[in-house]
Amino acid sequence: MTVSDRNGTGRDGGAILVVGDETSETARLAHALRSLGETTVASSADALATLSGLEVDVVVGDERPGSHAVREVLTEALALRPSIVRVLLRAEATNGDGADGGVTVLPKPADLDAVKAVCEMALRCANARRTARELENENHRLRGVTVETVSIDDDLGELDRYEGILTRSAAMKRVLALLRKIEAGDTTVLIHGETGTGKELAARAIHARSRSPKGPFVAVNLGAISDHLRESELFGHVRGAFTGATESRGGLFVEANGGTIFLDEVGDASPGLQVALLRVLEEGTITPVGSDRPRRVDVRVVSGTNRDLEDLVRRGLFRRDLYYRLNVFPIQLPPLRERAEDVFPLAKHFLAHASLGMGKKPPGISREARAALEAYHWEGNIRELRNVMERAAILCKGALVIAADLPMATDRAEANGTNGAGASTIAIPPGGAKLAQLEREIFLKTLALAGENQSRAARMLGLRESTFRFRLQKLGIASRRRTMNLTRVAVSIALLLGQLVGLEALL
Repeated sequence: MTVSDRNGTGRDGGAILVVGDETSETARLAHALRSLGETTVASSADALATLSGLEVDVVVGDERPGSHAVREVLTEALALRPSIVRVLLRAEATNGDGADGGVTVLPKPADLDAVKAVCEMALRCANARRTARELENENHRLRGVTVETVSIDDDLGELDRYEGILTRSAAMKRVLALLRKIEAGDTTVLIHGETGTGKELAARAIHARSRSPKGPFVAVNLGAISDHLRESELFGHVRGAFTGATESRGGLFVEANGGTIFLDEVGDASPGLQVALLRVLEEGTITPVGSDRPRRVDVRVVSGTNRDLEDLVRRGLFRRDLYYRLNVFPIQLPPLRERAEDVFPLAKHFLAHASLGMGKKPPGISREARAALEAYHWEGNIRELRNVMERAAILCKGALVIAADLPMATDRAEANGTNGAGASTIAIPPGGAKLAQLEREIFLKTLALAGENQSRAARMLGLRESTFRFRLQKLGIASRRRTMNLTRVAVSIALLLGQLVGLEALL
């Protein structure tokens, strides 16, 4: 059951989700909250799907006695939207109203005036945060810094971060919610995902939040090791076990003892290796090649695969019992083309990392380059995106990565029979043109590429800013940027941020 009510105020009024299984109670509550902003009512079964599709500022849970479903929804809501304000109405006796793990708890029967006061304050916080961010972006723009060139957090707002993973997409936030459920444990995990979706990064995140995060983390790609070496690499061997075994070796499971081993492409395991892996999972022991003495190891096993293991089981190519042991806690990583919201923040992240590694100041990303990145179909997923941005960091010669620095843009230009410069090409008429006319066109197109930022445009042409401005004046080119008192904008931002801190302190 999902019902939406609008009060006509739109997004400025904020958005509230009321969750509950008692239709009369939740309907009464929703009716009372309609005056504050857009209000949606959902059952506990539908609430998470509703949260994934709506931009909600406040979630109010109306808990039914004896059921914890609503409370579980509030826990999941925080994983999906880290900045969301959560309110729980419950009938159980408590030590008084207050916060319970970040949840504002109010007694039932609900005092509607109290609930409205809490929600109104939360919505004011959310609106102040949005307004401050918009003013700050406008401030950057008027100083000549386009939205694309500010930091990831300033540009995109609420990014969820988890041990090196960053996302704003609902699909990946659901993955992070699953990862948070297995923190401080030793559950065996199987990560499904296409090549390049970040399976090893997810495995590292699992290890970092495990019961033994200081233990070793060992990653091995079973598909990259030849069949006759896999068991030796994983479980070690004794001296003389095979030709070339001049000394004993412990193997990767021994290296990972007390920590985590990540077995990527586990679907490529041979039948003999599958038996050995099953023994590790069931008995916690390994047997080095050439030895008949098992050795006990304490290792958490996280596996990854881009293959359909269930299909391999049906075809008799993968042991059913091993599949069940590996698949205790499955996690499916979505491909990058299904999380389009993450392309730009990840591109900026990889670009900054690559640039700093080369000792360069990270450049920004032009609008044309961003459009090319977001329109591309990323068959290679995140790994391909990282490689593209590392290449762009090398090719970029100015303060902005432009479309010509990206392979997908240049490939498209070549396919269309152009030279890759596109609309920025300066055309000389057959009858010739005056130098001043061509110079004017060069300056106009450079300004457009620089987002009307005169300082950046001057750098792109290799001129001092004073010389550039002089040439603009001589050519009769007026700046297209609106003028604005930046001090007043900065003061407004400071006041709003101060108000926000005060509001959040009251919650």
